[in-house]
Amino acid sequence: MYSYEFDEETGGLLLKDTEAAMSKEPRPVYAEEMNILGFDRRLNYENQNDVPYLWAEAGNYFYRGKKIAVVRGGSLYEKPALEFAEELPAEKLLPVDLKKMSEKNSELMENLRQSTIKRIYNYWRERQKKLDCFHVAFSGGKDSVVLLDLVKHALPKSAFIVVFGDTHMEFPDTYKIVDAVEAQCKAEGIGFYRAESKMLPEESWKLFGPPSTVLRWCCSVHKAAPQTLKIREILNKPNFVGADFVGVRAQESVRRAGYDVENIGMKQRGQYSHNSILEWGSAEIWLYIFAHGLPVNETYKKGNSRAGCLFCPMSSDRANFFRNNAYPTEVSQFTGYIAENVTDENVDSYITNGGWINRRNGRDLKNPVANYREEISGEYFCITVTNPKTDWREWIKTLGETVFPYEVQESDDKTVVAKFKAVYDKTPTAKIFKFVFHKVAACKGCRVCEANCPHGAISFKDGLHVDEKKCVHCFQCHAIDRGCLVYHSKELPLEGDKKLKQSLNTFADHAPKTEWLKDFFAAPDSFMKKNDLGKNQFDFFRRFLYDSELADRKSRTATGFTELVKKIGWNTATAWGLILVNLAYNNPQVRWYVENLPVGEGIAREVVEENLQAVEVSVKDSKSIVKAFKRLCEIPLGTELKFGTTTSEGKNLATLKRTKARVDDGRVMLYALYKFAEATGGWYQFTLTRLMGDSDSAGVSPAKLFGIEREEMEQFMNGLSTNYPDFLNATFTHDLEKISLVAEKTSQDVLDLFDIGS
Repeated sequence: MYSYEFDEETGGLLLKDTEAAMSKEPRPVYAEEMNILGFDRRLNYENQNDVPYLWAEAGNYFYRGKKIAVVRGGSLYEKPALEFAEELPAEKLLPVDLKKMSEKNSELMENLRQSTIKRIYNYWRERQKKLDCFHVAFSGGKDSVVLLDLVKHALPKSAFIVVFGDTHMEFPDTYKIVDAVEAQCKAEGIGFYRAESKMLPEESWKLFGPPSTVLRWCCSVHKAAPQTLKIREILNKPNFVGADFVGVRAQESVRRAGYDVENIGMKQRGQYSHNSILEWGSAEIWLYIFAHGLPVNETYKKGNSRAGCLFCPMSSDRANFFRNNAYPTEVSQFTGYIAENVTDENVDSYITNGGWINRRNGRDLKNPVANYREEISGEYFCITVTNPKTDWREWIKTLGETVFPYEVQESDDKTVVAKFKAVYDKTPTAKIFKFVFHKVAACKGCRVCEANCPHGAISFKDGLHVDEKKCVHCFQCHAIDRGCLVYHSKELPLEGDKKLKQSLNTFADHAPKTEWLKDFFAAPDSFMKKNDLGKNQFDFFRRFLYDSELADRKSRTATGFTELVKKIGWNTATAWGLILVNLAYNNPQVRWYVENLPVGEGIAREVVEENLQAVEVSVKDSKSIVKAFKRLCEIPLGTELKFGTTTSEGKNLATLKRTKARVDDGRVMLYALYKFAEATGGWYQFTLTRLMGDSDSAGVSPAKLFGIEREEMEQFMNGLSTNYPDFLNATFTHDLEKISLVAEKTSQDVLDLFDIGS
């Protein structure tokens, strides 16, 4: 919220009464971290860890306002390199004067404290009679420690509870904080609960395979579902509607910068969230902790900038070093889980080079889901499940009355064969029908489906049971990736995937340029016959035009879509929103960017190249694919639609970042929705949750494609439902979130809306 500067007098931070344009997330640095990195080689200081000596911003270290060192590199088993500044303090280092620092910031901090407390109180007062409960989501990190203290001062002690989501993967030091806070809450009469999965990590990592950046089953299994189930247990109400106070801060990441203080459904389906300290920066968090004597998780003193899961696929290489250095025994357990469950012979390289982090399916696993098969046999679509893990008779209850007849047969060897006429394969119910048997093939009772059901119809207490009297066939139990997280995480890739990997480099070193596009749109058909491009340049640009559907492969002439783009304005965000949709379905290179570059997070060039090489792309091709991203960001795809940005380091590309796209016209979103439905086998009904989390191999969710968060997607759906009722209807209530497209309409019909000026 406030900007800050380093204070030479106290050795701390000094807030300024101006709003921060951005925060570098300063954090205190203690002797323990300094010793790990080697500061003791050049600097003189007492080896005490009660008070910090330095402050760090990313890899830069400051003493009394002066930058004295920087760290570079680092990985799980490799210490970062420490580089000292030319001028270093000759005298013995003084610790930060915490008392005086707090006094100098007291006025601004008290204003911030009081305004936040008032905001929390007003939120509770407005909703206390409407909601079933309020709870603080406690993690043991610095932000949740501050949040809990603020809520304590804002609300009556009986007005809320505290829930710690114990993943059993937390930093060892985190449990010390949790134990202390639990004891304090109980002494004060505040309900404190621990929510945990019945599965321990050694079970879940084997069952699901290691989590990855795109297979983040761990958040649902070990965090969200246990917390929902715990609160249901406390309230004895399966369809409760509550609000959680969450310690999310906007300055932690670009993605979180787009959050609102108040929202519904972003953290847990159908539940309210209040991001009470959203506008606080790291500077204010640490100042509050020191001023109010709140406990400091010891993990921060060991060089860890965050407290969370001990071994996370979202962590940076440098963060992994500090974690492994602080907790080598615990980290080795998780690397052991990976080694035990993957087929890669060089498992050390697979771990250190991020093979597990980039896993997309069950291909690398020793025990993938291989007992599910689909095929067309005559006029029937057949599903065969050998050695089913759960009873199909229970899961089939969730369907209700299907719109098509089907039959299920069981053989003596427990093989289950389900079939329906292939003509129904494109119906929305067929998709759910397949999800039922994904569960039959793979479900091991992780209870995410149970947590998703707001009516208490699903139970795993004594084996799987679906209560038909309670089930309303809302399909929320199927509103997860591929209908079953185990199936999704361990599904074997289609045979065509290898071909896709070999063709990822579709532009070589000749990605399109703005001047080429300008010449093409000036006279499309003439350009296709004669232009000033070299042969290689034109061949690869032509591939871009084909995949954009701006040119026809057979006739090698411009298409009707080209004329539409010219009418809209070829260099506008609206036109490029439509083009991006086409590219996502026709061009594997653009599709790879969409699926592998998270929105709002800059990724180093070297990391992107390593990720590509991890899926068997050659070193040469990986470099070309990275270079092409920069070129694509320089055409209107980047400059107008805001698809992405890059940064440079000298003459070289330093980072790549996908950014939230600029979607000004709802028809672009509508076009993406219909393309999505058509690509996923005619799935014309789905939930917003599915859109936000979909990773179907055939379709690209518009939310992922354009980088749009849940609340804005809901606004889009409501707007489209109002403006284009002949194409879409959206309904959002506490118990139901349903988006229905009109099956008789097509993506081409959406494009026709532009022609008629609707």
